[in-house]
Amino acid sequence: MAREIDEAWIDEAIERYRRVEDLHAGFEKAVAAHTVSVHSPDQSIEVVVTAAGDIVDVRIHDGLRHREPSEFAREMRAVVTSAAEAARWAREKLHGEVFGSLRTLEEH
Repeated sequence: MAREIDEAWIDEAIERYRRVEDLHAGFEKAVAAHTVSVHSPDQSIEVVVTAAGDIVDVRIHDGLRHREPSEFAREMRAVVTSAAEAARWAREKLHGEVFGSLRTLEEH
């Protein structure tokens, strides 16, 4: 027995696939371009990170002459950890904005 092919369903599936691919490409561009700035607990170090998790800038707001190396290292670890969390948050937010309008397969 031959199966009937639903051409409209196939066309819709292909169109949906193309839309998802286009959205994914846009999401990847947005993730690479969107930046978030975070500061160390003492506000002396600022890290700028993309939503992809790439650190693009580190700024030191206070001089380093009078800082203990262990104190500086502690602040640096804290700000890098915050940057990773901020990147994850930004990715999730962008994901919701880009893909939030897609209907699930069950909704079709």
